[in-house]
Amino acid sequence: MTNAEDTGGRAAASVGSGIFLSKVSGFVRERVFAHYFGASGYADAWWAALRMPNVIRNLLGEGTLSASMIPVYAEFLESGREKDAARFAGAALGILTVVASALVLAGMALAPILVALFFPRWDPEIRDLTVRLVRILFPMTGLFVLSAWTLGILNSHRTFFITFVAPVFWNLAMIAAMIGGAVFYGLDDRPLVEALAWGALTGGVVTLLVQVPFLLRYTRGMRPSLGRGVEGVREAIANFVPVVAARGIVNVSGWIDMILAGRLMPGAVAVMGYAQTFANLPISLFGTGVAAAELPELSRMRAEVQEVLAARVTQSMRRALFFLVPSAVAYVTLGDVIVAALYQTGAFDLPQTLVTWGVLGAYALGLPASASSRVLSSAFYALRDTATPAKMAYLRVGVSVVVGVALMLPADRLGFSTLRLGAAGLALGSAVGAWLEFVLLRRALVGFIGPHGPESGTVLRLILAALLGALGGVGLQVVLPAAHPILVAAETLVPFGVLYLLLTSLMGVGMPLRPSRRGPVTP
Repeated sequence: MTNAEDTGGRAAASVGSGIFLSKVSGFVRERVFAHYFGASGYADAWWAALRMPNVIRNLLGEGTLSASMIPVYAEFLESGREKDAARFAGAALGILTVVASALVLAGMALAPILVALFFPRWDPEIRDLTVRLVRILFPMTGLFVLSAWTLGILNSHRTFFITFVAPVFWNLAMIAAMIGGAVFYGLDDRPLVEALAWGALTGGVVTLLVQVPFLLRYTRGMRPSLGRGVEGVREAIANFVPVVAARGIVNVSGWIDMILAGRLMPGAVAVMGYAQTFANLPISLFGTGVAAAELPELSRMRAEVQEVLAARVTQSMRRALFFLVPSAVAYVTLGDVIVAALYQTGAFDLPQTLVTWGVLGAYALGLPASASSRVLSSAFYALRDTATPAKMAYLRVGVSVVVGVALMLPADRLGFSTLRLGAAGLALGSAVGAWLEFVLLRRALVGFIGPHGPESGTVLRLILAALLGALGGVGLQVVLPAAHPILVAAETLVPFGVLYLLLTSLMGVGMPLRPSRRGPVTP
């Protein structure tokens, strides 16, 4: 086992564990939120307000900045040019700060216009609340952009855990704001959701500050500047433009989904937000996590032969799919158990659980493709090709919107109680677009590194193992007596996971632990 192989395995583990802790704290936050707000108008206002400023984070945040900055910065480090790396990092920080600050101020000023434009059918009180929340949350996203720069620097130096675990403090701040506001100050409805927004802003400050001590060891010679003449900056900007275009169009797609959901039955925006929390978990852990760990290593391996790069990409995809396939199957077959275990309390009742499951199941159909595309995009970024992923993103979004619009109104005729499944139509559109992007990225990458990706037999065995595990879980759900949602989840999901691990091991497709640099990848 080479040092590079060992580094890749440790990096993936560090990223995965950091994201896991962050997502667990995020689920706790969502459980508290669901308890107090359910799928009410206040929940709609929160999800809309949180999504609107996120355009800055999506445009200038972790994935975008890493794709454009890490390949350049890592190459300086690999060549022993630490001073050039420091000057490049300082210039990137200065330019990023100016751009992010301008966007934050513009967003705060335009908040009333944006809310009125996107949600004209909402109650005036809810629209007014949404404007208030947007103005509090825009500065928070500016702080997250600076955290993204910190992530790029630390990841390039193979420091991963702290950058991905830092959002735990953001979640803790919001949990404290909700529980403290409700229990100690007796807040509810509008005052409580405003307290939540202030907690989110405070958490953004803490998230940035906890990374600073780790950053200081690498900042010698770094001085913030606007020096576009600094070596590497022009290349990073050239990389940045198509990446921003790709991220921007994906973010526009998210906005369109949110706007369309706002025209469905009340509660659709909130239900979509709850479902996306679950859908994003495996993508973050096993798609973004693997991609983030691989980007610096692939960037260092850019001069390697095609076979080595193909083997590395193949093993990364297989590692991601090992977890994504059962995640998707579990969401489709046992999603009601999963949603109920986390959310079904207080204002979040059974009809909301069932509708959220419907939306989650639709998103789940596209999970393997969405997360695998993150790994493939990292390969393109490491090869200094940012244009191809951008083109595929445009096609993905266009198809997602068209299919989602076609399906959302028919789906909105179905539902439980006053909630409808229109958001599930939008989620199905997202799944179709995700698979299109994945197929096109795979086809394009063949031209760079040759054949790659797990063999079809390996993938089929993973699917079979997941389906058999799900069959066992559903069977237990049917035969066991009624119990608390958390107990039902333990009784069904644990056997599902154990069966999946056992069956994949027996089928010869057990958990891949480390990436390989040489030789063919075998199932």
